[in-house]
Amino acid sequence: MIRFALTRLALLLVGLLVASALIFVTLRVLPGDVAQVIAGTDGTPEQVQAIRESLGLNQPLLAQYGDWLGGILSGDLGRSMLTGASVTSELVEKSQVTIPLAVLSLATALVIAIPLGILSALKHRSITGSAMSMASQAIAAVPVVWAGMLLVVVFAVGLGWFPPQGFPRDGWEAPGRALYSLVLPALTIGVVEGAVLLRFIRSAALEALGQDYVRTAAAKGLTRTRALVTHGMPNVALTVVSVLALQIAGLLVGAVIIEQLFNLPGIGRMLVTDVGNRDLEKVQGDVLVLTGLVLIIGTVVDIVARAIDPRQREVSA
Repeated sequence: MIRFALTRLALLLVGLLVASALIFVTLRVLPGDVAQVIAGTDGTPEQVQAIRESLGLNQPLLAQYGDWLGGILSGDLGRSMLTGASVTSELVEKSQVTIPLAVLSLATALVIAIPLGILSALKHRSITGSAMSMASQAIAAVPVVWAGMLLVVVFAVGLGWFPPQGFPRDGWEAPGRALYSLVLPALTIGVVEGAVLLRFIRSAALEALGQDYVRTAAAKGLTRTRALVTHGMPNVALTVVSVLALQIAGLLVGAVIIEQLFNLPGIGRMLVTDVGNRDLEKVQGDVLVLTGLVLIIGTVVDIVARAIDPRQREVSA
């Protein structure tokens, strides 16, 4: 188990290094010139060249990448080419919106998927089970932006239960208002991702119901529900843990879209703005942090899955 964990951590470091190189190279081949953006439409070629030199854009790409990577290793993601603000500081500030949004969305997805997924498996031969399965498949196919607009029309515009957009200016200094503004965005992502997760849980629960140990427990007097919950939940839990890495990646992608739709000042909205401004340093930092979160969570999920699954531990031994 320790050897597996160390191997996964080593692969994580390699993955982060490869991701940083791909991000750097990809951004450098995009059209546009940040120096021209800073100089403005009236900037002379000499002014543009001077800006490029001041930003280090005239250096070889390998030297630029080395400087950026060295800063990352020391905890410095660089500074905005347009404003000079610290990328790390801005990411910390924006994460106070994005991380709570992701956590609330994940909690919503789990609250929806786990009980309904198990119920759908228990009722899979009934009209209720079939209806739940079809509904989850239909909801999972809905683009998150469409789901967001529908919920805004119903719960914000129609019923007036939630604000349609925005986040309090004083942020979490007013925790009640801040949390209230994230409910509808979190519900938007959570419902769609929960429908996806529900289908995985349903399949895992159906597989568990067909196992001999669950049938034996039922034959000894336990109800199918009690037998599944008591003896089959470890397999269902393993499925939940294994799928979480994919779910969290979906949550982060969904957050980028939802922050635009609900006008939330998070990392996703900042990323879209920075791409439009060709602010390479900030875009690099934004994308690297999001990519790093996905890779780190995937690594943690793999290690946890190996730890709780005796079959995988036996294989590794």
